[in-house]
Amino acid sequence: MTEVLDPAHEAMMEAAKPRREHEWLTQFVGEWEYKTIVEEPGKPPVKLTGTERVRSMGGIWVVGEGEGEVPGGGHQTMMVTLGYDAAKGRFVGTWVGSMMPNLWVYDGYLDDAERILMLESEGPSCTKPGETGKYRDVVELVNRDYRKMTARFLGDDGAWHDMMTMHFRRKK
Repeated sequence: MTEVLDPAHEAMMEAAKPRREHEWLTQFVGEWEYKTIVEEPGKPPVKLTGTERVRSMGGIWVVGEGEGEVPGGGHQTMMVTLGYDAAKGRFVGTWVGSMMPNLWVYDGYLDDAERILMLESEGPSCTKPGETGKYRDVVELVNRDYRKMTARFLGDDGAWHDMMTMHFRRKK
């Protein structure tokens, strides 16, 4: 006996079919090494290293699991999910790390050249304790084996300020 799907389930199944934007995300799949430069006003930059493994989940999501050093010593683990919500016409995702208790929820878009993914989120302010701030992760695909991510926060002056830059190189 053939099961008949209701219209809502059929719409969900249609939305789960990989699109061009999902395929774009597969460029992240692989094993990566990264170097991070953390920038704090009035302090010298701190350089850290780590690794990341990114896999595809059904051609709809990419899931990255990373680990590396933290400023001041120690070890951190983190996980990112990225996908594309066709109904919203936006890239979506999450980020969590062992160094903080916050779930960061991404809402993003590609630039016209489809080389830079802008991922915006809100979370605890890095300049005003107890308040919320706006953040933007700018992910640039320089080439197949190198990508750069710059984390920025929106300052009181209305300008975006760099906090951290990560340079990812595909492991050979």
